[in-house]
Amino acid sequence: MSVVIEVIAPRLIAPALMVALAIIVKGYQDVGDGFSAGVILAVAIALRYIALGVDRAEAGLPILRHTGPVAVAGILVALASGFFGVLLGDPPFTHAPGPGEEVVHLGTLELMTAVSFDLGLFALVTSALVAVMHALARLVEGGES
Repeated sequence: MSVVIEVIAPRLIAPALMVALAIIVKGYQDVGDGFSAGVILAVAIALRYIALGVDRAEAGLPILRHTGPVAVAGILVALASGFFGVLLGDPPFTHAPGPGEEVVHLGTLELMTAVSFDLGLFALVTSALVAVMHALARLVEGGES
């Protein structure tokens, strides 16, 4: 394996997380994309698996062992925010606040139900892809998943 991959790949998690969060936050000025953000972080984690192997990758990031609960939490957050409008009598995936209504701000970030939907989707996609990578990596190593 290349020295570059061994040195750089394990250190890509933080920059990938920053790019992923920027893609999610960008969406409230334009179009958000929790799915793409999740894939970006999952690719950085995949490079970590390739560079370090399963045991060392998971020893350095213990959260990688808990993909199931993170995926469940992600889908519950996405569904809850997607069906929040139903409680108010609106169609599913009608995000609050509506057009022309006052939006709560956290700095320059506009907080709306679309933010929670994208964060839930981000958690779901990232954890599902990491679970698949874990299973495939264990199969390649010949161990149990």
